[in-house]
Amino acid sequence: MELKDKKILVTGGAGFLGTAVVRELQKRGVPLENILITRSKEHDLRVRAVCEEVVKGIDIVFHLAANAGGIGYNRANPGVLFYDNLIMNTELMEAARKAGVKKFLGIGSICSYPKLTPVPFKESDFWNGYPEETNAPYGLAKKMMQVQADAYNQQYGFNAISVLIANLYGPRDHFEPNRSHLIPAIIRKIEEAQKAGQDWIEAWGTGEPTREFFYVDDAAEGIVLAMEKYDSPAPINLGSGQEMRISEVISKVVEATGFKGEVRWNPGEPDGQPRRTFDISRAEKEFGFTAKTPFAEGLRKTIEWYRNQQ
Repeated sequence: MELKDKKILVTGGAGFLGTAVVRELQKRGVPLENILITRSKEHDLRVRAVCEEVVKGIDIVFHLAANAGGIGYNRANPGVLFYDNLIMNTELMEAARKAGVKKFLGIGSICSYPKLTPVPFKESDFWNGYPEETNAPYGLAKKMMQVQADAYNQQYGFNAISVLIANLYGPRDHFEPNRSHLIPAIIRKIEEAQKAGQDWIEAWGTGEPTREFFYVDDAAEGIVLAMEKYDSPAPINLGSGQEMRISEVISKVVEATGFKGEVRWNPGEPDGQPRRTFDISRAEKEFGFTAKTPFAEGLRKTIEWYRNQQ
């Protein structure tokens, strides 16, 4: 699909992932005036009339808007996360179908995979169990978008695709304590400890689980490639394919920030899913995507961006 001449809606386009996708579209020659960006303060996508309004005259939709956060946020807001994401996704896709949108791309999540999925996670295992409990309401709401895409493709011939994203990190991430994921949370804790002269930080859990981290600019490139070249309703993984133990990730953040203090683990807080990493071979086969940013480089850029905001 050629994007340059299309009218494009990017929900959440002013956010962390959204700004990266908008930059990627502009790199591909899409004029900014052809891109409609929605923001949660101005467009409540849980409201059907709002969804109907924002898809008027639109050719393609990148649905990136979501209510999401780390383990603590998921644990405190399971009902909100289920409702907000389920309703946003459902109403927007239905409005897009009715408006004659040519293609719809929704962002799924690694959180939707079953808790004990064999590693690396293959798309064929997507339906083989229940998600990890601390993020199940969010993961299941995202999973229903995949069901909707498949159902609409079957009944209406609607070209809706769902890409499953690994744990994102990078500049413009959520660093506020009530929403942040692992990397921004640890960066903030370290920076605040250094300013306060504190020689330790707390980390949740045991450090034993593994995660896959995906630099936001790489994610944006993969998402736009999927829009251009991928037309199957079957879910497809996007990530770096690199599995790292949480304790190793935190050690790398400590080293990159120059922090000389101690990391004190709090095993009373949840670990979350035991292991997470994607098999990313299908994305490479289907549309030639592989992540390019080494973890050390992405981490350096993330830390620099955060420090520049202080």
